[in-house]
Amino acid sequence: MRYSIIVIILLVFSCKSKHDVPAVIELSDNWQFKQVSDSIWYNAKVPGQVHTDLLKNDLIENPFVGNNELDLQWISETDWEYTTNFFVDKETLSKKHLELNFEGLDTYANVYLNDSLILKANNAFREWNINVKSIIKLENELRLVFKNTAKKENIEKAKLPYQLPEGNRIFTRKPQFQYGWDWGPKFITSGIWRPIKLIANNDLRIRNAYIIQNELNDSISKLNLHMNLAYNRTDGYTFEVFVNDSLVAISEDGFQYSPMNIPFEIKTPKRWWPHNLGEPYLYDVKVVVKDGNTILDTYSQKLGLRTIELVTEKDSIGESFYFKVNDVPVYAKGANYIPQNSFQSQVTDSHYNKLLDDVVEANMNMLRVWGGGIYENDIFYNLCDEKGILVWQDFMFACAMYPGDQAFLDNVQQEAIDNVKRLRHHPSIALWCGNNENSEGWHRWGWQTDRSDAEKEEIWDNYLKVFDSILPQTVSKYSNTSYWESSPSYGRGNPKYKAQGDAHDWWIWHDEYPFEHLPDNVPRFMSEFGFQSFPSYEAIKYINQNDSISITSKAFQTHQKHSRGFSIIKNYMERDYPIPDKDEDYVYMSQLVQAHGLVMGFEAQRRAKPYNMGTLYWQLNDCWPVTSWSSIDFMGNWKALHYKTKNAFSNVLISSRVENNKLKTWLINDNLQPENGILSLQLLDFEGKVIWENYKDVEVVPNSSEVKFQMDLNTISFQKEAVVLVSKFKDLTSNFYFSKPKDLKLKQEEIEKTVTKSSNGFKVILSSKTLQKDVFLYTTIKGHFSDNYFDILPGEKVTIHFKTEASSLDDLQFKSFNNFVK
Repeated sequence: MRYSIIVIILLVFSCKSKHDVPAVIELSDNWQFKQVSDSIWYNAKVPGQVHTDLLKNDLIENPFVGNNELDLQWISETDWEYTTNFFVDKETLSKKHLELNFEGLDTYANVYLNDSLILKANNAFREWNINVKSIIKLENELRLVFKNTAKKENIEKAKLPYQLPEGNRIFTRKPQFQYGWDWGPKFITSGIWRPIKLIANNDLRIRNAYIIQNELNDSISKLNLHMNLAYNRTDGYTFEVFVNDSLVAISEDGFQYSPMNIPFEIKTPKRWWPHNLGEPYLYDVKVVVKDGNTILDTYSQKLGLRTIELVTEKDSIGESFYFKVNDVPVYAKGANYIPQNSFQSQVTDSHYNKLLDDVVEANMNMLRVWGGGIYENDIFYNLCDEKGILVWQDFMFACAMYPGDQAFLDNVQQEAIDNVKRLRHHPSIALWCGNNENSEGWHRWGWQTDRSDAEKEEIWDNYLKVFDSILPQTVSKYSNTSYWESSPSYGRGNPKYKAQGDAHDWWIWHDEYPFEHLPDNVPRFMSEFGFQSFPSYEAIKYINQNDSISITSKAFQTHQKHSRGFSIIKNYMERDYPIPDKDEDYVYMSQLVQAHGLVMGFEAQRRAKPYNMGTLYWQLNDCWPVTSWSSIDFMGNWKALHYKTKNAFSNVLISSRVENNKLKTWLINDNLQPENGILSLQLLDFEGKVIWENYKDVEVVPNSSEVKFQMDLNTISFQKEAVVLVSKFKDLTSNFYFSKPKDLKLKQEEIEKTVTKSSNGFKVILSSKTLQKDVFLYTTIKGHFSDNYFDILPGEKVTIHFKTEASSLDDLQFKSFNNFVK
């Protein structure tokens, strides 16, 4: 695999060298599982989870279909047992050191090797390394017994004289979303969710390494390779450091101990940049450890040279919140990311690649890994490095208050150490954040009601032990990344939420404020806001297991986890859009509502640059097929929001707004170089007649937002419901409407189409005599449209590419918003 940390043989270094590198054997074969109380064993897949193993053995129905979630809660109330037999050859067995490495056990697991208890695991986010030299044999049995979480949680809960919010999940260090969320099912699963490896070696092994960047400028980067070695002494060993296959440093000091440091330099270094500002350049760094002519171990790492910091400085308004990369303020554009599947073993490398490609294609440069999920697999961060996506990384705490006993704190401490050390070398990591909404919940959600002062003090003190002590100290000790205690800084009930720190604006959705709230209430950094919509037709059919589009079935109702979700969607739709009669039209309209509201926020926030320096919406993706806030549904289909986000997040953006009957048009430039061109503005009726026009030669300075045109609308006469403002700058076009969508006086007219085969799918050309708004193309054929939910200006042709492996596109259909207005 491209990103393996342990490389068994590197012939490039010396074809004459002998090798005594550690042997790494993944124990992924011959696994079986059963209920502890049963006698029948079934085949299991490792890594995996009990739910997926039950499904593979046809012992349960598909958890994601219909109402099956409700019938599968017994699984989490059961104890489960996994076992495998494995052989070790004599050469491996003769090694001086043999260690079992458990990368992820979910969660309370007793581990037995040849009937000897070697581990009691209690944290799904930790890695466990066990010396088994004295126990292991040629033929071995490895057995793991997983206890259901409720047993442990009830014991811990009974120790407290008060109840902590929110439920039993707070006592168990495992993915919090498994306990159910307002977009996710309740599947409290268990199992071996990451690999188990047997590592055998003789004299030396690199346990972990970290490259410390001491200096970076245009002429040189001064670095230190810091290594922790298993089996400390390194008598007479040679350490060779290669950058892009060129030898840059040799350490031959003779007598050394772990940890050790090897300084090296890179001249005229290339910097790593977020993809929208430059090249996310990565160096290949390798170290080879030799004893004479024998290679003892090797280590490989991708290295991105960059500086990054979170800037929080007091100003006349409050306090800034933005990221500076390579000394350049960067406007963050992106989304909140949740686990891609309720069952992590089902997420493949291709899923990671596709989703992160979709992120880049939508012009996002940051993802926030939300604190109720998981510390992601290495491939996620590797791809973010490679694709130039910044990562805001939460620690895994969300929407709750947690216990503060010493055993819990010690467990959290080691969890933090494991994950900070695992991820610290990634140039994409921009921030470690302590938790999601814990502080806001304590101060605003009524969690302090009816508690004594002593009780409140104890709970808050325990909060501070974790989020104001353990976590920031761990981040500071083991990395050079910024730390932020809690997101948001202030809840929306505190007026400071707009003036300093990061904000979660849930006045939209939860409090049902109109979307027009967003332009008038812009925070310094919007790290969460969102709105629900229905998923794709494909996802709805999958849930219902039929070909009809029904959103009223009992099965589909199970796939709405917000208690008021359907009614809130309808309430917002009634304000701005018509209410369709047919279910499939209602699904289409819900996606337009979601996109309309969030794009209104995106543009307002970007216009406010540099007061506002980031917008991350809730949420990018789903963990199962569901009605949710996502812009990409569980089946991988882009909703209207993702298509419109692509336009709203382009580095150069045209954005217009009417304030006090005055039209203002901004040009926003996130590029690091100026943009020059003609800004053209035309007021057209829906048949294409020009009512008014203006052309202006403009220059947009780098990294800026400026009003480039304004006009008193009292100076011209037009019917607001029957016109569109078409603004163009270079290759950009923006269509601005003066009325709510439901009030537009759009015309009914045919859309002409031609479809031709292309090298990787089909080319679709559309045109119309009248303006067609929010045209939606769809088909049962699996593929991806290059654009969708777009406008067709009268008399203009729009070309769309449909990427697919299919040989025909016979069932291509489309909807236009024109068909729904009177």
